[in-house]
Amino acid sequence: MRIVGRDGDSFVYYSMLFHVPLQLIRDSNPNVINEGLLKGSIIHIPGFKKQKISSSMRITLPEIAENFRVSADALWVLNGDFEPSQEVKIPVSINRPAIKTKKRYDYSSLTKDLIRLKKLYPFLEIQTIGKSVLGKDILEVSLGKGREIVHYNGSFHANEWITSAILMRWLNDLLISLSTGLPLYGLYTLPIYETKRISMVPMVNPDGVDLVLHGTRAAEGKFDVEAMNGGSDEFYAWKANIRGVDLNNQYPARWEIEKRRKIPQAPAPRDFPGEAPLTEPEAVAMWELAQKRDFEKVMALHTQGREFYWGYEGKEPSNAGWIAEEFEKKSGYKAVRYVDSHAGYKDWFIQEYQRPGFTLELGKGINPLPLSQMDTIYCETLGMLMAALYR
Repeated sequence: MRIVGRDGDSFVYYSMLFHVPLQLIRDSNPNVINEGLLKGSIIHIPGFKKQKISSSMRITLPEIAENFRVSADALWVLNGDFEPSQEVKIPVSINRPAIKTKKRYDYSSLTKDLIRLKKLYPFLEIQTIGKSVLGKDILEVSLGKGREIVHYNGSFHANEWITSAILMRWLNDLLISLSTGLPLYGLYTLPIYETKRISMVPMVNPDGVDLVLHGTRAAEGKFDVEAMNGGSDEFYAWKANIRGVDLNNQYPARWEIEKRRKIPQAPAPRDFPGEAPLTEPEAVAMWELAQKRDFEKVMALHTQGREFYWGYEGKEPSNAGWIAEEFEKKSGYKAVRYVDSHAGYKDWFIQEYQRPGFTLELGKGINPLPLSQMDTIYCETLGMLMAALYR
């Protein structure tokens, strides 16, 4: 919600007036130099929207304030010199999700939802970290003030697009919790915001996701995806990027083992690790992001199996085991320390930094998992997503 600053107002006053944490107001208005001199400035109040109502000739702003249980001065801020019978703007705190994620979650859904959330919660930071093969922006979402950065990602694999929807649902719930002060999973989130920083790449493989959901036209005529798919125009089993390279087999963590034993040895819907590590722009973008951000912890969301993997070659730190125990308690998922697999993002992160890295296999069934599982998956996953921020 945007308002025009008045003489004598301050961020501290707006924080009290709208019951929004002061830090969120500051972070929503980074261009304001002097937060005590706001007259005439456009100020963003996060977590609010304006509702317009018609007023009668005889009603006053104090009466409207009493009827809608808002501060009279909040109405003055929004309406200025009020004239009876004019349309009145009411500040409304957003306490329900602003986006719908229980749907076939494609790249267009992601970009539209991020625009919507950024408008309502301007302290949210969104930036492009790279481009897909077809030139789509690979987007990172960030929030929080802490030095320790916890990273989350989804849709490394195309037919696991429900992981993008899960992350975006969680992001929306986090934003509601922060702006309203309501707890999420029994936790007050403002202390987390002040002490941690969240990095999230909700959709690592946008070209592949769109191929699974929209078919051949998603390839834009640039790649013979049907030939790679055995002649079929049904792409529900497609995990790779649009060039037929499995992005989660692209990292320099014993990549040569995966290259030697993987079948096929050519571009395909799944498992082909490429001709060398880090040949694909999506994989490179995630590799560069980890080096730039220096993550404390990595959470890679995949499907399916209702289990998670937390070790690699004995290079995982001792506290990773404690975190794994907490994840088991919060989710009911099985903790698996080692699997016979290499070249994954989590594998490389643990090998490179000796810090906690986790691959979460959400839900159970055949990919892509049906939307009917989404609510259950979210409830199972939420505890792990939150625990990664305080363990």
